[in-house]
Amino acid sequence: MLPSPAPVSRFYSAPDGLRLHLLDHDPGTSATPVVCLPGLARTAADFDALARALSGKRRVVAIDYRGRGLSDRDPDWRHYDIAIENGDILAQLTAAGIGEAIVVGTSRGGLHAMLLAATRPALLRAVVLNDIGPVIEAKGLARIRGYVGKLPAPRSRADAVDLVKRLMSAQFTGLDEAAWEAYARLTFEEKDGRFSPRYDTRLMKTLEALDLEAPVPQLWPQFEGLRNVPTLVLRGENSDLLTAETMAEMLRRHPRCEGHVVPGQGHAPLLLDAATIARVEQFIEAAD
Repeated sequence: MLPSPAPVSRFYSAPDGLRLHLLDHDPGTSATPVVCLPGLARTAADFDALARALSGKRRVVAIDYRGRGLSDRDPDWRHYDIAIENGDILAQLTAAGIGEAIVVGTSRGGLHAMLLAATRPALLRAVVLNDIGPVIEAKGLARIRGYVGKLPAPRSRADAVDLVKRLMSAQFTGLDEAAWEAYARLTFEEKDGRFSPRYDTRLMKTLEALDLEAPVPQLWPQFEGLRNVPTLVLRGENSDLLTAETMAEMLRRHPRCEGHVVPGQGHAPLLLDAATIARVEQFIEAAD
């Protein structure tokens, strides 16, 4: 089997002029493209394994939000806002010539998918929600707020792996050493022997304003905007952000919704294991 071609980095301007980046995998295929939207402090590279599995079958575009990955850092951290990011996504997809897509959204990316159901419903052929739903648990948000933008800089690749293990081992009980190494590589970048997060650490400021003592607003109306869109919900078995009860209610309310639990993983499943990738592939082929 021939190796998958390397993705192409493409850069576009946001509506306010900031330079944005996406990875374009296999742009020559004609099937409905897949658009991948990462989590809060994650990047387009998180979807490389999924893109390789789909290579030769369909185009996969994975987006770096402003301040993440190879997209420019915003001079004003207040622009790390979901509405502004959603406008960025629409601008990038328009520039990339994508008018309809199957959207795979991890965590914050799933919130973007629900928002797209309101802002551009014709865009959505199908949606995969990776460990996100209308009820977001305060416990999970508090855990995320506890580390985003606050991690010490690893001194080496091995140190990066150890750091990710210490931080995530309670959530991810089923990873082998290769998966931990991949998790660390996708979390930290190395430049000139120095390691740093793949995101603007000022993202922490967007979390500091959250009042986790108050009930977290529920998003059932936004989720029900996907009612006519085939939807697959992935849940990490150990997730503290999406409960089994919320997932069951999503399946009950949505007539075209399927579910899949990823064993031994928490928030959010890494989309690296063969079984989960195969399940997503199966859903995409059926939806198209």
